[in-house]
Amino acid sequence: MVLWSLVPGALLVVIVVYLCLPGLLRQRGPQEPPLDKGTVPWLGHAVALQRDMFEFMKRMWAKHGDVFTVQLGGQYFTFVMDPLSFGPILKDTRGKLDFSKYAEELVLKIFGYSAQGEKKQNVHSTSTKHLMGHDLEDLNKVVVDTLSLIMLGPKSRSLDASCWREDGLFHFCYNTIFKASYLSLFGYRKDKEQDLLQAEELFTRFLRFDHLLPKFLYALLGPREWLEMGRLQRFFPKMLSMKHNQKEGVSNWICSLHQFLREQGVAPDLRDKFNFVMLWASQGNTGPTAFWALLFLLKHPEAMQAVREEATQVLGGARLEAGQSFPLQPRALRCTPVLDSVMEETLRLRAAPTLCRVVCKDYILKMASGEEYLIRRGDRMALFPYISVHMDPDIHPEPTAFKYDRFLNPDGSRKVDFYKAGKKIHHYTMPWGSGVSICPGRFFALSEMKLFVLLMVTYFDLELLDPDTPVPPINPKRWGFGTLHPNHDVRFRYRLQPAE
Repeated sequence: MVLWSLVPGALLVVIVVYLCLPGLLRQRGPQEPPLDKGTVPWLGHAVALQRDMFEFMKRMWAKHGDVFTVQLGGQYFTFVMDPLSFGPILKDTRGKLDFSKYAEELVLKIFGYSAQGEKKQNVHSTSTKHLMGHDLEDLNKVVVDTLSLIMLGPKSRSLDASCWREDGLFHFCYNTIFKASYLSLFGYRKDKEQDLLQAEELFTRFLRFDHLLPKFLYALLGPREWLEMGRLQRFFPKMLSMKHNQKEGVSNWICSLHQFLREQGVAPDLRDKFNFVMLWASQGNTGPTAFWALLFLLKHPEAMQAVREEATQVLGGARLEAGQSFPLQPRALRCTPVLDSVMEETLRLRAAPTLCRVVCKDYILKMASGEEYLIRRGDRMALFPYISVHMDPDIHPEPTAFKYDRFLNPDGSRKVDFYKAGKKIHHYTMPWGSGVSICPGRFFALSEMKLFVLLMVTYFDLELLDPDTPVPPINPKRWGFGTLHPNHDVRFRYRLQPAE
């Protein structure tokens, strides 16, 4: 009995040694970047990174310079901080740096879905086809109608123009865009009230999933949170199942993807998980970005005035009629340079993704300075453009300030010429990723946010309950996961503008 009681302890020791030994033995090799393994075996700097990635990256950059390797949860990430050296990493054509492998690992871990080879390429090409050009305009028309349903009520214009409504601005933006996108992409039933109730339930669960996701990826969830995450990972595929939830008006994008997966023999349960991937990919950042855009407009009256004047010119003074959807034609989005600049500035200030590549073969990193570093096979190469590009005062003077016209030339055209150290820089903002990893749904996401903002500033009166309330600080747990969240919500009120 005594002998058997020692077995669990011995197994635990073996597991700990197996996990920690590679980290304990690894040393910086010749020509390799500075190596910082942290003080905790295996975990390395994972806890510090999850606590506040921005502050952690600033410390590592100041300590080690433009290139350094850190240990995070048993893996080694080499961060490159010089944007003039990004080009070879983003455009690697030698097959040494693989974005798709890293993305596949994440998708499998989070959603339980795996796509490889031809399937993955077809999903990307189908998304590009349906989320651009004429197909995108058709989808945007559906989005306008769905936004009308959500913002005006099932009977249209059911809001009382004389009555103010209060809400948290973050909750309102996230909730509205999530429901509009969900119904526009995944279809609806004939009962609009029931559709809205189901969309509301999905949003509530999605918020919880979104809250748990950063800790889940860093393996820092508590026991109860692990159980809750598991329930959510099972809930969404079931609710989004095409087989068990027959609906009308499913978007051509989702239909085309499912047709391809069926033809490839993908099992129904995996197709349901794929729906969950698409829901998260399309909704994880749009609502939070719209929140920041509206908040910046409310805090900067000159920006709000410029956007409203542009909206009046684009929409031609079209008024909202009782019983009708918002009279906004998606083609109007082609003529909004001021709003485009507002959105690009919002993304510069609040989009903070981490761009990663798996190093498939030993890789020689050539920096713009002429220095060369050897990156080991099996490590990860990572960029954090928020700190190295978006907040670089050489590229963007006064980088922490919101300047609605930062991306406008004096003649009103889009500004694309930015410089660092006197050299024109191609990657002056990177909210959507870049190169092979650039988001294929970026045009749909941007148009969806622009439609929402245009409708809010054109057909609604809106104001902060406390005009002097400061812009809330960023939730430090969200660094590296796309658009940042506020540390707390901001109360505002809104009402439909009275009909003239």
